[in-house]
Amino acid sequence: MNNVLSRCMSAVLVALCGILSSCASYDVTSPSDYIGPAPRPAGRPAEIPSPATRPAASQPVGTSGPLEVSVSQAILLALENNESLAIERFNPQISRTGEQIARSAFDPDLTANVSASRTRTATTGEASSVSKSGSAGVGLTQDLPTGTSLDFSLDSDVDFSPDQWQSRAGLTVTQKLLRGFGLDVNLASLRQARLDVLTSQYQLRGFAQTLVSDTEKTYWDYLLAQRQIEIVEQSLTLAENQLRDTQERIHVGKLAELEQAAANAEVASRKEALINARSNLQTVQLGLLRLLNPPGKAIFTRVVVPRDLPAVPALDLGPVEEHVQVGNKLRPDLNEARLRINRGELEIVKTRNGLLPKMDFFVTLGRTGYADSFGPSINEISRGRSYDAMAGLEMEYPPLNRAAQAQNTRAVITRDQLMQSLQNAEQLAELDVRTAYVEILRDNQQMAATTTTRKYKEESLRAEMEKFNVGKSTSLLVAAAQRDLLESQINEVQAVANYLKSLVDLYLQDGSLLERRGIACPGRKTITVTKNPRP
Repeated sequence: MNNVLSRCMSAVLVALCGILSSCASYDVTSPSDYIGPAPRPAGRPAEIPSPATRPAASQPVGTSGPLEVSVSQAILLALENNESLAIERFNPQISRTGEQIARSAFDPDLTANVSASRTRTATTGEASSVSKSGSAGVGLTQDLPTGTSLDFSLDSDVDFSPDQWQSRAGLTVTQKLLRGFGLDVNLASLRQARLDVLTSQYQLRGFAQTLVSDTEKTYWDYLLAQRQIEIVEQSLTLAENQLRDTQERIHVGKLAELEQAAANAEVASRKEALINARSNLQTVQLGLLRLLNPPGKAIFTRVVVPRDLPAVPALDLGPVEEHVQVGNKLRPDLNEARLRINRGELEIVKTRNGLLPKMDFFVTLGRTGYADSFGPSINEISRGRSYDAMAGLEMEYPPLNRAAQAQNTRAVITRDQLMQSLQNAEQLAELDVRTAYVEILRDNQQMAATTTTRKYKEESLRAEMEKFNVGKSTSLLVAAAQRDLLESQINEVQAVANYLKSLVDLYLQDGSLLERRGIACPGRKTITVTKNPRP
């Protein structure tokens, strides 16, 4: 019996020491949090019908002077420097600390104690007596994912009058048989914490995707604002020329003096439009600089010089069903909703186990050594014949168990609510994709229509100018034709910008924007809803 006790206690002590030595520091950062240019794949993913527009390699950007960037460089600048994204990058790191907290439930715990006492006893008519004693001990406890608890202790007690040392090495093994039994329930919290890390990565992906979308759209808005200024300036020059021509005709008596009022009003209107256009350009530039956040202190005083010009890409969008399928796989919000369902399934595992009664089986083994000093008493533990052994069952069950039942019912209802929310989110996602697809078709047709309208407005203005030159029209009609041409020119460039932004919006809604722009980001994997998920 002594040999069996010795071997059992030695094996468990070695195992506990190995677990303790294996504990290492944890780094909350991870390569999986990388956001930036992705390596070019050998083949294009099947679910993405059109080729990706990959950003150029990141280039150093000066801290002052004009900021010359292409649209791809603007995207990279935003991903590298945007303040809001920098804040969001902390969330996965914070979530990983929760994983370590959940893992700590299975960390070994080392304890130690030491004490000393002195007791003086005095009785009437007799001499007083003094007794001295002390104790010291160390212990190591470990909870395992199987529902097993191990507790090893080494204690020593001494009585100094006379010197008598008692040392004991003991091991207690407790195994949960019902409540708290098995890997599924004991690892549920750790698996939930891992799902929380994944959830934070999908949230980061959604934020990064929105940032890329905002950057690209603002870039095209900035180009549009610049083009609007050019158009308004040309229109102002035309109105001023018309004013001078009108004044000359009035001077020679070919026109009545009243004609000058319409020409003056048109020039004033063009100047007003130019003021608004320049103000709009400055506002859009400030928004773009905020997104890019280039290096340097006075970032809002820099002037953005775009390198790309709005050009309509030759794309085959394919049927809308393809984009709906891609969105169902890649949209971060849908994958995040699936992760929350999987987390709810784990909560059901925990609460369902809480409905069971508590039944623990325990075994306590110990060996004791006696001697007149500390060292020999320790040696006697292995050589002596004194031992103790105990085994038994411990049961506990609240008759009503209302709290556990309510927690389980809440977990089931919450899971059902999350399932219903996922169905609703999938329907809304499909609506978003189909709406964005319709908008692209509309903007594509608008480009052709606005080009045709602009050509006809140019012809109308030319005809009205010829009539004015021969005295068959008025300055008012010429001014109206000029305003119509100005509006049609702005509408034409606006249609091109709208089409480019609609493409970005479609790729944002189907979740493929980062893929198409060649950006690597966590949260690429499609999540499936499973029972008792194990990430």
